[in-house]
Amino acid sequence: MTELAAAGDQPDDPGPLATGLSAKLKQRDIQKAMKLVADWQIKHSDDRYNIDWTYAALYDGLLAASRTTKDPKYHDWVLKVARDYKWQLAPRFSHADDEAIGLTYLAFYNETHNPEQLAPTREGMDKLIARPDDPQKNLWWWCDALYMAPKVLAQLSVTTNDHRYLDFMDHEWWLTSSALYDPAEHLYYRDDRFLTMHEANGKKIFWSRGNGWVLAGLAMVLDRMPANYLSRAKYIEQYKQMAERIAALQPADGVWRASLLDPASYPNPEISGTAFFTYGLAWGIHHRLLDRQKYLPIVARSWQGMLTHIYADGRLGSIQPIGGEPGKFKPSSSYVYGVGAFLLAASELNQIAK
Repeated sequence: MTELAAAGDQPDDPGPLATGLSAKLKQRDIQKAMKLVADWQIKHSDDRYNIDWTYAALYDGLLAASRTTKDPKYHDWVLKVARDYKWQLAPRFSHADDEAIGLTYLAFYNETHNPEQLAPTREGMDKLIARPDDPQKNLWWWCDALYMAPKVLAQLSVTTNDHRYLDFMDHEWWLTSSALYDPAEHLYYRDDRFLTMHEANGKKIFWSRGNGWVLAGLAMVLDRMPANYLSRAKYIEQYKQMAERIAALQPADGVWRASLLDPASYPNPEISGTAFFTYGLAWGIHHRLLDRQKYLPIVARSWQGMLTHIYADGRLGSIQPIGGEPGKFKPSSSYVYGVGAFLLAASELNQIAK
């Protein structure tokens, strides 16, 4: 099975849309939508799961769903995956996509302190931080990588009380930022191909999901970074800059399009970028980095918009397939990383609802 087929599909007839879901930011209503989507996804993925980046993002969301709903079945489903793969990282050394699964393993290790659950991730990261920089190409040369690997290094630093992992992450983050962050637009280019490219309307190309990966990655790193870490203020500043810019670009229906500055060329609502934005913004409200009065209406609007793309059986639609730039897709399009992002967003909204 190809990576694309394993991660999702976009059938011609996905059935009717869900009814009976409320957009109120009440825990009962949030968790109802969460369970509907999560239950559909684990049933749909029972014979196709793996440990690449697509599923790693889903596992982040499923573990959050278990913590939020107090239902162990999502946790236990992911635990089965981890055991099946014997706690191994995916095969490509130094590729951030193949390291993203490490956060899942570290979550289970922190429950049990079983060294078998920690060893492969730690060995992989020890090898990574010993790797010299390549002056010709950054380690994290595409912005998605800032979700995949930094969270693992930050968590490993917490878990082992070894600052080398966080220091390595910090060094590489700012190399990538220097290459891909536009200080005027407060957004990330997906990779250096886009530094000189433009959309049909003449605007710069900023991919919604790419920036969603980064905003969510910032939240996950800050969540695990000591309050007195030397460069923490830089992360907070970048996080706030991106949050303000992304919020200002929100469409009236609450759901961002695949291209942030040329939504007319990609008129379909896009859920994966929207869900990561919602998670990142809701995390900032929850942790008092963002003004609740200003940003709560933003996340309430995006949540309401996302609920209109859930089908009656729990399929979460309108998720752009695997890619590296804005693209088009069917309304039924559902991919596991978008579901993971939706569950992460719901988990933070549930915290706000408390």
